[in-house]
Amino acid sequence: MEKEMPIKLNKQGVLTQLLNRFKNSYLSYFLMYNFYYLSWALFSSFISVYLLDKGFRPSDVSLVVSTSFLASMIFQPLIGVLSDKYSLKLVNAILFALAGLGGIYFVNAKSLIELIIGYSFVLTLINGTNPIMERIATTSPYPYGRIRIWGTIGYALGSQLAGFIYDFVSPSAIFITFVLTMVISIIGLLGTSAHTEKVEKAETENQSQGFFKAILTNKKYLYYLLISAIFFGVTNMGHTFTPAYFQSMGLNISTVSLIVSLAVICEAPIVLFSYKFMDKIANKILLMIAFCMVIGLYSIYAFQLWLPLQIIATFIVKHPAGMLFIMINLKVVNTLVDAKYQITALALVQTCRNLSSVIFQNIGGQILNVTSYQNMFLCALGVILIGFVMTLLFKVPAGNDQELFH
Repeated sequence: MEKEMPIKLNKQGVLTQLLNRFKNSYLSYFLMYNFYYLSWALFSSFISVYLLDKGFRPSDVSLVVSTSFLASMIFQPLIGVLSDKYSLKLVNAILFALAGLGGIYFVNAKSLIELIIGYSFVLTLINGTNPIMERIATTSPYPYGRIRIWGTIGYALGSQLAGFIYDFVSPSAIFITFVLTMVISIIGLLGTSAHTEKVEKAETENQSQGFFKAILTNKKYLYYLLISAIFFGVTNMGHTFTPAYFQSMGLNISTVSLIVSLAVICEAPIVLFSYKFMDKIANKILLMIAFCMVIGLYSIYAFQLWLPLQIIATFIVKHPAGMLFIMINLKVVNTLVDAKYQITALALVQTCRNLSSVIFQNIGGQILNVTSYQNMFLCALGVILIGFVMTLLFKVPAGNDQELFH
């Protein structure tokens, strides 16, 4: 017995050392970010294909997805309040665990109402925790790009994994895998530093009752809200139906999942090299570039040009344009809104994003109920052209003096 005691103590010492090394390590941020986005892709990438294969109509798919955006818009402020009041890690861990339980519910859902409840529940928790995830990543001891890149890679892997499981295991197995990957993300989250709570509280204290007055008199910001709503609404509709669109063009699920995952990877250079161009190109030019990218992509879809060209355009535009606009959003809000109101201003953009997504998801589904994907993308092209014209008329400062991405 005397000889066994040192061995037990040594084992405990090794375990303690490993836990100490894991705390706030790069590995913890990798697990948190990579598997969070991997889980997100698993659950949402093939929702349109999953529901259509179950016999539901395109309008039913739109109802399921748009309801999740509406629920996210309603409950996101509540998640923010809980995060401000309690531990960020505790709140996120609980919400991730609840999302895992929601995945178990969703895989057993049969009726449309059950599917709506399950999908909205999970996506509300994932969308609601996203700003907290971004905050944790930006306050980590590592450069933001080195953390954010794992989100890109994780989403790409999740899209590919979802297609593989769908084809070679079963559609329902996707959501069981989702539960497991959420558990891994929780493990990573618990290893991150808790100092983010102080940052959040400090930022919350900066908010004042004068915010709404400042926003209502900021005509450029209100104008930008309309531009961002158009961009996010139309592109989110495209994200939902692109996998089903390629399937309708004769591609199998494995090929579609490969296209979707590679398209996500194509945004990696935008993330890694953002510091080289984001602070050098004016806001208006960046907005025009993002809109032109989507105009080009939807033109190719709408006129059903050569299929390989559609796939190449998907790689170049689909996710890179979305990632570019996310960074543009940070820069434009930083340019137009006073520093003490910027967190709330970004939240308002997110609210408009959810609302416009609800509207465009339903429009897209209704169009597909009575006509083709080609006509849906023609309508989307028309709306995105309106957004481009609004961008041309937008008198926004260049914002290059902020050096936000250095």
